[in-house]
Amino acid sequence: QVQFVESGGGLVQPGGSLIVSCAASRIMFRAYAMGWYRQAPGKQRELVAAITSREITNYSDSVKGRFTISRDNAKNTVYLQMNSLKPEDTAVYYCNVSPPNNDWGQGTQVTVSS
Repeated sequence: QVQFVESGGGLVQPGGSLIVSCAASRIMFRAYAMGWYRQAPGKQRELVAAITSREITNYSDSVKGRFTISRDNAKNTVYLQMNSLKPEDTAVYYCNVSPPNNDWGQGTQVTVSS
């Protein structure tokens, strides 16, 4: 079973920055497109950023220009750099392959509030 472990979330003020990380195991990481997903209270989980095995990236309109996804295949890790954070970015952030399978991690909470 594939395992994803997210970390790096926290409380940040509006306009601030945060980077979250996700370590993957039991997967041929370099062969897969990876995605960052988020779920806000009362809302469905959504894809916010993805990166292919060739490091082509794409973003949802809500985060384009503010978030940057990257990967380190040597460390089986995918990152999400989040800048100019807004209160509406508050959510639990998860990583998974893209498109996702059912092996979700525990996620990491990001709260944007003054």
